[in-house]
Amino acid sequence: MSKKLIKVMDTSFRDGFQSVFGARVLLEDFLPALKSAVDAGIKHFEVAGGARFQAPIFFCNENAFETMDKIRETVGSDVKLQSLARGVNVVGLNSQPRDVIDLHAKMFKKHGVDVVRNFDALNDVNNLIDSANSIKKHGLQHEVTITMMELPFGCEGAHDVAFYERVLRNILDSGLPFDSLAFKDASGTSNPRKVYATVKMAREILGADAHIRFHSHETAGTGLAAYLAALDGGADGIDLSMKPVSGGTAQPDIISMWHALKGTEYDLGLDIKKIMETEEIFKECMKDYTISPISLAVNPILIQAPLPGGATATTVDQLKDMGMADKFPKVIANMKEVVERAGFGTSVTPVSQFYAQQSFLNAVTEKPWDQANPG
Repeated sequence: MSKKLIKVMDTSFRDGFQSVFGARVLLEDFLPALKSAVDAGIKHFEVAGGARFQAPIFFCNENAFETMDKIRETVGSDVKLQSLARGVNVVGLNSQPRDVIDLHAKMFKKHGVDVVRNFDALNDVNNLIDSANSIKKHGLQHEVTITMMELPFGCEGAHDVAFYERVLRNILDSGLPFDSLAFKDASGTSNPRKVYATVKMAREILGADAHIRFHSHETAGTGLAAYLAALDGGADGIDLSMKPVSGGTAQPDIISMWHALKGTEYDLGLDIKKIMETEEIFKECMKDYTISPISLAVNPILIQAPLPGGATATTVDQLKDMGMADKFPKVIANMKEVVERAGFGTSVTPVSQFYAQQSFLNAVTEKPWDQANPG
């Protein structure tokens, strides 16, 4: 039987780091694992943008652009490197003027990035147009993104297939340039049947030649099932990670996905023995980093409180720093009302941080909503 080759992007060195370590990882500590992953045959990595732009500057005393240069030097010229941007926010947390949006694309191209996955937490296409034009202007590939999640119990009116179809048609009607389409579920809460129907809808609209990717997390325990559903719906590519930054709040593991695809019509096209060897090297590289058990745990309650992997790790770290780790369950319990009152913006950066911060304030003040999170 001829199998469909699924294109894998390894997210270990960006989303994996963000989801498990809050992206606070020193470059020299992980370069041996990255080199091993290239030698194992992986040709596409997410390595920049998002927290992997902020964390080197804020926490690691590293120049984010210099780290990007060293990563490109390590992987060589034939490997595809991808970054994450947030529309008008690009790699910041606030909206940026057009000259900064353009400078972002220029600088990321200069420092070795090939593809920018570009999303907006509100799925507002107007927030993607300027960044899309700049990304293409400077010779990068633009992966336009629709952000997904599951609504808390008892809520409706957004985040169903019809909602995502409206977003896709808005993208097409806007005329913004893109090379591929990604569906990004940062909280890992979208139920697999909805994932299947959403990807199938997009395939029918875009046609057979469009490149469609699906991104999720294992946070709620349904990541692998959602990936299988996306492939059956017509996805061409998926995002996977490696131990010690796979599973739980991070992406499903490459080896787990390979195992799940046995007996199917899909093939990852990887030498799994070499991937296993790379995971052991990666574990050794990260042995001095502390991993919170929460970051690697499946937490089904997040279906009711869609908190992304990166926000989960950061929230846990902040609570520990304040001596309030015992408040985490209450923060999660408060998420439903916060998401509902906020109008169901997708729980991705920076909206997920707003959700988490307001849920925290509601958990520690005597009366919920007495204090509002500023901005």
